[in-house]
Amino acid sequence: MAERILLIEDDPRLAAMVREYLGAAGFRVTHAANGKGGLALHGRGAFDALVLDLMLPDMDGLEVCRQVRAQADTPILMLTARGDAMDRVVGLEIGADDYLPKPFEPRELLARLRAILRRKSGPAPRDVLRFGRLEVDRGARRARLDGNDCLLTSHQFALLNALADHAGRVMSRDALMDLLKGETAEAFDRSVDVHVSRIRAAIEDDPKKPRRIITVRGAGYVFAREQD
Repeated sequence: MAERILLIEDDPRLAAMVREYLGAAGFRVTHAANGKGGLALHGRGAFDALVLDLMLPDMDGLEVCRQVRAQADTPILMLTARGDAMDRVVGLEIGADDYLPKPFEPRELLARLRAILRRKSGPAPRDVLRFGRLEVDRGARRARLDGNDCLLTSHQFALLNALADHAGRVMSRDALMDLLKGETAEAFDRSVDVHVSRIRAAIEDDPKKPRRIITVRGAGYVFAREQD
């Protein structure tokens, strides 16, 4: 059965090209030319993924992303012509699965779309990972230390989960970004360091002397397999 894609894009020529290309690849594409129309279609139909333009005529694409994510876990691929990396960071933190800057090659769009669909349909991981007093609850998307919730954003939890899933292995920034969103690090490379710092503030007994997420100079980070 063909997978259903919801395309929210106000540029009619680009929308027609994407519909034709994805249609030829075996997808069923439904198009909305604005955010409100896209939200209405998403609310009525079951879609396997959403391709979302951030620059829409009636509302901010980030708000569309936020509302979709509040209702469902539909994979979201953002299309953006914006030069400000912060828009992409915010989009990823509020629940988008990947982004693609305009202009783009249709085959890259197809590859990224297939990648987020594979991640959605992949084998379910263990719901809770335990490392001493620290629990990483993937089902609830929460981390707990000594039974108390740790305050983490969605993106920070995803980063913690990626580290915990590879406990004992040194993970480079590029490898972490690939695991998180299937993209190269680019402007987000240093944001990994910022998020790690904030995660440490939430899960370490002494963030200045971390024992759970350890920096390996020149290589990246390692999540300690054995913890108290």
